[in-house]
Amino acid sequence: MKVHLDQDKCVASGQCVMAAPDVFDQRDEDGVAVLLTPLPAPDTEDDVRQAVAVCPALALRVTD
Repeated sequence: MKVHLDQDKCVASGQCVMAAPDVFDQRDEDGVAVLLTPLPAPDTEDDVRQAVAVCPALALRVTD
């Protein structure tokens, strides 16, 4: 699985961070999501898929 984040679409809701904190963080200055790793560990894949599903801005996607 590879994670893709479009920071230009991000609305800083923090839903991805709550769903997958090992994969996402937020910038301190504006709250925009930051991808910590584009290739998450297999045991976090369900959390990443949940993060993609709850992103209100559709800024996340995964490819296999």
